Formats: sequence, C-alpha cells, structure tokens
Amino acid sequence: MSEAEILVAEDGAIRRLTLNRPQRLNALTRSLLGALSDALADIAADPEARVLIVTGAGRGFCAGQDLTDKGAVEDGRACRDTVERYYNPVVRQIRSLNLPVIAAVNGIAAGAGMSLALAADITLATESAAFDLAFARIGLIPDAGGTYQLQRLLGPARAMGLAMLGEKLSAREAADLGLIWRSVPDADFNKAVETLSARLAAAPTRALALMKKAFHAGGHHSLEQQLALEAELQAEAADTEDFQEGLAAFLGKRAPVFKGL
Repeated sequence: MSEAEILVAEDGAIRRLTLNRPQRLNALTRSLLGALSDALADIAADPEARVLIVTGAGRGFCAGQDLTDKGAVEDGRACRDTVERYYNPVVRQIRSLNLPVIAAVNGIAAGAGMSLALAADITLATESAAFDLAFARIGLIPDAGGTYQLQRLLGPARAMGLAMLGEKLSAREAADLGLIWRSVPDADFNKAVETLSARLAAAPTRALALMKKAFHAGGHHSLEQQLALEAELQAEAADTEDFQEGLAAFLGKRAPVFKGL
C-alpha cells in the first residue's frame, strides 16, 4: 500500500498538512491536489481548528507541477483542465479558509509550488529555501494565482520582470522584497513555525478570518467600498465573544484568553 500523498496532523487547535512526495520534491499531481482539496475541506468543517500549517516532506516545499503526471499538461486542453479542476479550487480554499494559514517553506518552492506558498496568509521560509518562478523557462505563465499574488506583493514592475525572466530568489531576498513574511535560519525554523502557529492559535480566530476577508477585498475595492466593508466586518467582530474577552482583559489590565468564538 502506497503512503498517503497528504499527511494530516493535529496538535490541539493547530492542523498541519504535509505534501508527501519527498522523492519528487513534493511535485504536484492531480492526485495530490485532489487529496489536498479534500483535506482542506475537512479542516474548513473542523470547529476545533484555529490555524493551519502547510509544509513539505523531506528537503523541499514543492517543486511545482510534476511534468511526468501523464495527461495533466501535454497540451492546452489538458493544462486548462488541470488548472481549473485541480489548482484553482485549492487556491480558493486556502484563501477563503476562516483561519490563518501558514506556509512553512522548508526548501525549494518552484512554479505552482511558489504560487501555493504565496496563497497562504503568512509565509515563513528557511534561509536555505528558494522561490523559483520557473514558468517562462518551459514556455508557460504563472498560474494557481501567481499573477494575482506577485503584483500585489511586489508591485507590477518587479512582478513582471521576475515572471518574464523566470528568476529564482533566495528566501532572504524574498523576505527583503516583501514577498514573504520572514526567512529564518534553518536550525531555528521548526521552533519559529511552532511559535508562530501557537501564537495564531491563541488569537481571536473569527477576527483573523474577517481580516482576511477585508484584505483580500482591498485590492480591488475603491476607498469608499473598503470603508463600507470595514464597517460591516467590524460590526461582526464586535459581536464575537472574543471581542468581549479582549475588552474585559484590556480594562482589567490582564492578558486575554481567546476561544475563537
């Protein structure tokens, strides 16, 4: 019996999804993406989950599309089917998940693997990791939300140059450019992921979900539209139990204990 392509682990309110094809640097197949989508759906329905970590097994995060996945990318029709049926649903699930998502990039994140890492809310990488926008080198364009994320994170000039030249960035360069949250020395990486996930798991989960909704909308809203959305979402946040706890803790000069409610 073959080992699962997605490993799921639970630690209290923290959920960890591990891409598990280390022999192929966790390159993406339709099978793996289907399993990832199923796992994300389970986490979305899990009332106890308050933070998600996505990472890779072995020495890589994700090398992008596995070009040996027969029938996935042979021609335009196959590519479109693969992108629409397998990649796009996963990106939508990550972006709409009502809890914070950490991409723990433990090695190379290339092509669609880079897009997957950037779909997370917070991307943390080892200093030895690299982000490789390899599409142009094989005659394709960034997909899985790559063109959407890159220009918002880097600005259109840097995004276009990076895409057209098929550039590779070290984790430190990616952090310096604002592409990711932070790069961390390899020896400190696991501890950094653990600390970050524990901090987010103890945060007001519903408020963080509303923040995601606001930030995602902000890229295409006018100022007036965004002001209206902020008012709407702030009202939702103020009706949560966690806001009442945060307010009581502030007034009582103590640390809040949020429950994600």
